[in-house]
Amino acid sequence: SDSNGYVYDAEGIDLAVLKELKEVKRARLSEYTKFRPNAKYINVSEYKEGRNGVWDVPCDGAFPCATQNELHLADIKVLYANGCRFVAEGANMPSTLDAINFMLAQKDFHFAPAKAANAGGVGTSGLEMMQNAGMTSWSFEEVDRRLHGIMNHIFELSYETSKEFGDEGNLVLGSNIAGFRKVADAMIDQGYV
Repeated sequence: SDSNGYVYDAEGIDLAVLKELKEVKRARLSEYTKFRPNAKYINVSEYKEGRNGVWDVPCDGAFPCATQNELHLADIKVLYANGCRFVAEGANMPSTLDAINFMLAQKDFHFAPAKAANAGGVGTSGLEMMQNAGMTSWSFEEVDRRLHGIMNHIFELSYETSKEFGDEGNLVLGSNIAGFRKVADAMIDQGYV
C-alpha cells in the first residue's frame, strides 16, 4: 500500500515488479496493474469511511508499518473475521489501544508489539556501530545471523517474562517488563538508584 491506495494480487505480490516500480522508476503503486493485469489497485477514494481498505483483504498475518494509529479496532475485527491470526508491528505504535486490547483478548491470536518486533532497525544500527568501531565489514549473511540472534533473544526474553508474570504469550506485558528491568538494572549498576 501507499498513500493513495493498495494492490491486491491473488497470485502474490511480484517482488521484481514492485522493486522496479518503486526503486527504479519511482512510480506510484497504481502502476503495478500494468505489469500484473490480474492484480487490483484499490484507490483510497474506495475505502469505507474512516477505515483503511488494506485491512479488508483476507490474510494470515498483518504488518502495520506506516504510521501511528493506522490499525483501529474496526480494522482488527475485520482482519480477525477474515482469518488473520497475527499482527507484527513494523512502525512505532501503529495499532490503537482498543485494537491491541482486542488482539490480546483473543486466545487464538498472536500480537508482536512494535517495541519488540520493530527492534531490528535498532539492532542493525548497533551492528553497524560495532563494524565501524572495529574498522571491519561483515557479509550480509553475518549481519543477518547476528540480527537473528538479537531478535530471537528479544522474543525469548519477552515470552519468558510474560510467563513469569502470569500472562504467557502476552508480548506487550513481557516486553514492557523486560525493558523496564533492563533500564532499572542499569541504573542500579551505575549507582543512580
